Amino acid sequence: MCDSVDEVTRAVLAKNDGLAAGLREALARRGVSVVNLLSSPGSGKTELLGRVLARAVERSLPVAALTADLATENDAGRLARSGAPVKQLLTDGLCHLEARQLRGHVESWLPEGTSLLFVENVGNLVCPASYDLGESLRVVLMAVTEGEDKPLKYPTAFGSAHLVVLTKTDLAGPAGFDEAAFETNVQRVNPGVEVLRSCARTGAGVDALLERVLAVRDGAPVHRPPLAPRPHTHGHSHSHSHTDTHEGAEAGLVP
Repeated sequence: MCDSVDEVTRAVLAKNDGLAAGLREALARRGVSVVNLLSSPGSGKTELLGRVLARAVERSLPVAALTADLATENDAGRLARSGAPVKQLLTDGLCHLEARQLRGHVESWLPEGTSLLFVENVGNLVCPASYDLGESLRVVLMAVTEGEDKPLKYPTAFGSAHLVVLTKTDLAGPAGFDEAAFETNVQRVNPGVEVLRSCARTGAGVDALLERVLAVRDGAPVHRPPLAPRPHTHGHSHSHSHTDTHEGAEAGLVP
């Protein structure tokens, strides 16, 4: 039974990878870069993204955003205050986005001339980590209130990130957050990845994040994470593991 389930999972992911590769090529022809934002619920992802979008609008950058949730259009309303084109994607219970869903919205909605599309994935660090969306940049966000061992608990997500963003840094003191331990844990699962510190309340890190994204859009090299998927690599096969603990153990990341 387990072998059968694994085979089905592999087939689903293989199909998604094929769709993602085709979407990436189609977007590249249109000059569009996709930024896939992953985090747990409550990380401050929506607030930070809203600040980034507002700054992009101020600079007249051709930016848009898709935001995914199981239900409600609350986040789309919040992000729309930035002045950027925003679309809500409801998954009807699905805990992650897939390339086919993104492709449908890109084909039917993405404004002409957009060169930068932010995708706010469902709040979850497990399922979304295995699905390539055809992104140019995968950003994993974590709040200081979540604990410095989070990267070790979710090695698939953190190990596949091109960039890690630490949020709510103004709460690091009250939360007793050990930043040195966090940095060590991030580097353990993803050696060499940059950690960007941010605080949406004060605006810290907003410009830095936007500049990182724009640099990738304009062809800057992207960090190569140790775990698949590797969305920036064209023409390479993707080998997914489907359990955080299993993948972490294989990579020597968890006991």
